[in-house]
Amino acid sequence: MKTILYILFFISFGLYSYAQEIEPIEIDSLYKEDQFYAGITYNILGNKPDKLSQVGFSLGFHVGFIKDMPINKNRNVALGLGLGYSANSFNQNLQISESETSYNYSILEDASLYTKNRFSAHLIEMPFEFRWRTSTPKDYEFWRIYTGFKVGYMFANTAKYKGASGTEDIKRIKDFNEFNYGLTLCIGYNTWNFYAYYALNPIFSKSVLVDNQILEMNAIKIGLMFYIL
Repeated sequence: MKTILYILFFISFGLYSYAQEIEPIEIDSLYKEDQFYAGITYNILGNKPDKLSQVGFSLGFHVGFIKDMPINKNRNVALGLGLGYSANSFNQNLQISESETSYNYSILEDASLYTKNRFSAHLIEMPFEFRWRTSTPKDYEFWRIYTGFKVGYMFANTAKYKGASGTEDIKRIKDFNEFNYGLTLCIGYNTWNFYAYYALNPIFSKSVLVDNQILEMNAIKIGLMFYIL
């Protein structure tokens, strides 16, 4: 019995001595949050002509880095400035065809005559955000509301059609607006965050006409955004 007591005493003493040697975890009072992001969205065309409709599922993928810059003592209010990449597709019934000198636009009213019709865009984006959150130096699960503005440069675009009249794959369409800008909103808790983007300028330039009307469609994106440090 005494032997067991001696063993328990030495084990307890050893654990106590080891615990005394461990340095306490240092709390980072200058912490930053949410500097890398990745998101997926459902892309919607706003301001469509009456006969133009979306077909199937139009997706967007977004990744990037945002420099988090807290502006108050508690560091739960911050500004964010970043750089990212965005890939977007829009499945719809606006056919884009190419001639020797220009592009032609027509609405496909009979969906049975084609199996694929979409245009896609790839952008380099610069988001700017005003950030509010309930984070602390020790709390990694918190509520967030981020509002902001995003500017994008479209460095590539394509239009693909496959149907009764054949197959067409057009790249670098000059009628797309190279610069895009719009408002952003992100609201969520921990991992799951609702994200929305509303473009303030149209996808195409003012020279594009459909049924003798200027095509003023803009992009609306709704989905989920994920942040990591």
